[in-house]
Amino acid sequence: MKTLFVRGPSLLSRLVLALACSFLLMFIDHRLQAMQPVRLFLNSLVTPVQYLAILPEQILDNFSDSIKTQEQLAEENEQLRQQLLKQQGQLQQFRLLANENKRLRELLGSEQRVPNRRMVAEVIAVASEPFSQQLVINKGTLSGVYEGQAVLDNRGIIGQVQDVGSNTARVLLISDQSHAIPLRSERNDIRVLAQGTGEIGRLQLMFVPHSSELKEGDLLLSSGLGGVYPEGYPVAKIRKINRDESLPFAQVQADPVSALDRVRNVLLLWQNDDERQPIYEDQPDG
Repeated sequence: MKTLFVRGPSLLSRLVLALACSFLLMFIDHRLQAMQPVRLFLNSLVTPVQYLAILPEQILDNFSDSIKTQEQLAEENEQLRQQLLKQQGQLQQFRLLANENKRLRELLGSEQRVPNRRMVAEVIAVASEPFSQQLVINKGTLSGVYEGQAVLDNRGIIGQVQDVGSNTARVLLISDQSHAIPLRSERNDIRVLAQGTGEIGRLQLMFVPHSSELKEGDLLLSSGLGGVYPEGYPVAKIRKINRDESLPFAQVQADPVSALDRVRNVLLLWQNDDERQPIYEDQPDG
């Protein structure tokens, strides 16, 4: 007698099969980048959803800005004027130093440094993964953004591009546990390696010997090693040094110079010797 319901594979067999397929897909994607077009398509697909998600916040921000009194606006305008005046004075000094540096490099026969190309982007979402610290910005491949690109804000380096869609990109912050960046001390040029701790405002310096001349308060700049980040941009300040001789290395904690939990606008950098260059919206075709 035939049964009404045919019994299929057991739940354990289905679980094993699903896990095997998952590991196979991850291996193929890791080795051959076979899923890159799929990720690009999905990133483009969720872009409207991301814009809709931040729409209420933008409406509230615009409303709060609109109810500012005329007195507050006048005060802010005066502060901005004073700040602009100070920055213009600093700019004049920087131009003088740049010209002097150019002449010295010409005398020494050294290659001149050309400023990197840049583009401003806006943060439209914060990644919701509990063990990953990432941002989503409103620039993608259509703007020339690429994986591994350096990302800054008005204070210093905040991370690098990890995934790119056509109109959006995902930025991995320097505080993420999977991120590391080579740095040097501004005071004495000691090279160190900073790794994220998983805390939004904390970095840890790796493999620092007890005899190191680093001090609390030292400013750490990007060293340019590795080719990801350009040299000389601020990254972090040393907050605490623990020279416990019972440990193989000194325990050094540093705080990012940027407020990573309050970033709203970022700056994308393109190396001048890189074939990839920014694509601006008003750039003419051809």
